Amino acid sequence: MTRIDSHQHFWRYDAARDGWITDDMRAIRRDFLPPDLEPVLEANRIDGCVAVQADQSLDETRFLLDLARRHRFIKGVVGWVDLRSPQIDASLDEFCAEPLFCGVRHVAQAEADDFLEREDVVRGIGRLARRGLTYDILIVERQLSAAIALASRLPDQRFVLDHLAKPRIKDRVIEPWRGAIRELARRPNVCCKLSGLVTEADWHHWQPGDLRPYLDVVFEAFGPDRLMWGSDWPVCLVAAPYERVLETIVEYASALSVTEQGALFGRNAERFYGLVLRQD
Repeated sequence: MTRIDSHQHFWRYDAARDGWITDDMRAIRRDFLPPDLEPVLEANRIDGCVAVQADQSLDETRFLLDLARRHRFIKGVVGWVDLRSPQIDASLDEFCAEPLFCGVRHVAQAEADDFLEREDVVRGIGRLARRGLTYDILIVERQLSAAIALASRLPDQRFVLDHLAKPRIKDRVIEPWRGAIRELARRPNVCCKLSGLVTEADWHHWQPGDLRPYLDVVFEAFGPDRLMWGSDWPVCLVAAPYERVLETIVEYASALSVTEQGALFGRNAERFYGLVLRQD
């Protein structure tokens, strides 16, 4: 069974650019590059990963693609383009020349709540399906209604929800998040990543049981064929080591069939992103 980490990041730390890494996250205020991740993947029997954008720049997308060309365990890149730019097609032409470019993400969680409903944004995302590209939805709970509207407007576009839309795990609040997740999951063009959960919990005291109510919701709503595991490394390190993030989901999924576990930990990501699993 091929195992894929569907969500992680690389960066060369820049204090001016990376202001989102706050004082309480100082553990990740440094460079994180492929030589840092590769031994972690090997130790945890993970065969490859998908590198996801963390900066809103074309240069970062080029940086990630260059890393992917040079490190075979990076199986795909979810980059960034300016969805509202008149030059979006030129950017997509550039990146689609790279076989490892598989999708696009924008940090919509930092935008106005209606960002994903704006006509210029919808128009930009509408450019992706015709090129076979995916779109990662990065939002917080209050923006779920906009994601539902977006997925309804673009039924041919493949979407994946990152980090379960960041439910309020630390505060043990589950509504209205649960109802909105169920509504979003009724759109068959939407998948969901089991990623970013530990950083929504109490960083220093969380237990697997704190995550279970939220995992129960997405497993019931999406089913194991539309879920994929992702570590959110290195961001996860502020709350847990890679091994504990993985083990928590492995333990939760232990009741699934072998086939369903294979889908959750690899096959769904391969299919969704169209990953080409290069061999040495």
